[in-house]
Amino acid sequence: MAALNVAFIRHAGPWRLVGDDGPSSDLLIAHTADLLEGRRFPEATQSLAYYRWSLVGHETPPGKGLRLWRRRRAVPVTIQLEMADAPGGFYHRGHPSGRNEAVDALAGSQGIIIFYDPLREYRTGDTFAYLHGALTELAERMLASAGLQDGMLPHHVAICVTKFDEFKVVTMADRLGLLTADSDESPGFPQVAPEDAEELFAQLCQVSASGDAKLMLPALKQFFRPERIKFFVSSSIGFYVDPRTGTFDRDDFQNLVPDTSEPWGDQAGRAPRIRGSLYPVNVMEPVTWLARHMSPGTRDHGK
Repeated sequence: MAALNVAFIRHAGPWRLVGDDGPSSDLLIAHTADLLEGRRFPEATQSLAYYRWSLVGHETPPGKGLRLWRRRRAVPVTIQLEMADAPGGFYHRGHPSGRNEAVDALAGSQGIIIFYDPLREYRTGDTFAYLHGALTELAERMLASAGLQDGMLPHHVAICVTKFDEFKVVTMADRLGLLTADSDESPGFPQVAPEDAEELFAQLCQVSASGDAKLMLPALKQFFRPERIKFFVSSSIGFYVDPRTGTFDRDDFQNLVPDTSEPWGDQAGRAPRIRGSLYPVNVMEPVTWLARHMSPGTRDHGK
């Protein structure tokens, strides 16, 4: 959420993120400061907590009939974002109480964002187990409440391949021929075209400690309607940009590096630090894509 906040600010577009209560605002402020000022990621979540934000902005409705030449007014829009912030492994069957409430929150939502960390999967190989557990419980809950009229979950789902800024992920995309030419606009980051994001996800799922990640894509299309799934290649911090030139360098782009601020100790055991400014990649886009597909009843068009 902090990276999303930075993305909206950097984009300078029509959307902004606002906390709905004190704890949500405090969390957003603290975690944004961690990223920007502290150059570090927030501490891992240790217990289940719920937060609420509003995505506030405006949209220009499509024209009707033949009067397309008339200038259309932007309409104020407020979209509620609720997050059940759960610790790692939360959807494992052996996890303590609280999971039922989190599954209820998923059942009551219209959109879900799933983050796939290819580097973690390479080391641990357990992503499919957690995903399958969560989806199975969600389907069970919605079937019991007559929420599965055709046997498919009704949600729109954004699948985000994370850590695009990491060398191994960029190299894989390059080797597959999925990197587009650098943008003409500064800083000129490499990109994966939206229509190629699913292919990169599928190929990265082949590189798994257990081999089970190969089941990710078939499972997603078994539970959700394929036309309601969209893939993104994302990075919360983006690539390193030289502050002197304001440009991206293909030979020097890592923005997350080992912390060498102390000359002593075991460098391998230190938490990494964020090297430069944040340029989030495809952090804003999954949220705005989901927002466009929310039913009109969830939007407040400026009463």
